[in-house]
Amino acid sequence: MDRIWFSTPLETVATWWRIYRADGVTLGFTTHDADLWFDGITHRATPGMVPSAIRRSADFQADSAEVQGAISHEAIATADLAAGRFDGAEVAIGLVDWQTLERQALYRGAIGAVTADAAHFTAELRSRKIELQHDPIPRTSPCCRADFCTPGCGLSAARFEHEARVLSCDLAGNAVMVDCGASPAQLAGGLLRWTDGPAAGLTSAIAAASGARIVLDRPIDVAIPAGTRARVREGCDHTLPTCSARFANAANFQGEPFLPGNDLIMSYGLAR
Repeated sequence: MDRIWFSTPLETVATWWRIYRADGVTLGFTTHDADLWFDGITHRATPGMVPSAIRRSADFQADSAEVQGAISHEAIATADLAAGRFDGAEVAIGLVDWQTLERQALYRGAIGAVTADAAHFTAELRSRKIELQHDPIPRTSPCCRADFCTPGCGLSAARFEHEARVLSCDLAGNAVMVDCGASPAQLAGGLLRWTDGPAAGLTSAIAAASGARIVLDRPIDVAIPAGTRARVREGCDHTLPTCSARFANAANFQGEPFLPGNDLIMSYGLAR
């Protein structure tokens, strides 16, 4: 049976919350005045970080929550917030008895918008219920709806991933030149994940190829030194000719390239 929290006038209860970043880093915090260890995670004492009131409902409306705090803990840095290391990170918030370590999760969601100034930050949290607002029914499209190298696509990502090293960086063009086993044209539409350097752990989509360089969708805030390592994955333009000629994967194409569009449906015949 679950514990009934705050059922007595005096309880040894603190709030805990965790952040599961997309780069694999997990951070734990607590409002207690000492660090707490449970679930294999050290929850650092950060009294300056306070989750606001959590509103939960029984309907399909997304539960709301917000976290405010001071940018003083070594794990929460302005540079990391600006670089997007916390964007889309999963969040869990709950209560813990700091004597018995009995705990209960109250809220699960993801970080949405993050605002920060020189000393404080505010993170908007989006509950898991927001996923119920997504339309799961696929719509017809001339292009393939499957993400490249996912189960719907059927191709193996390992075949199209390459180790890469930076040759040069163009801050003005938000582009880098890399040495790898694929051409810039093959990388367009793919992904780049930094494995070392100032952006280690961050992933950027490769928006386009510009000559011998690849243009990234995530802003490059600091120059990437030559020799910095990354892993790149080739891209796909999701058209049937590319799927057939380049990847020999037309059997798994998830689109309807020959279906008449709205312009044909709305047209009418002309007398001759």
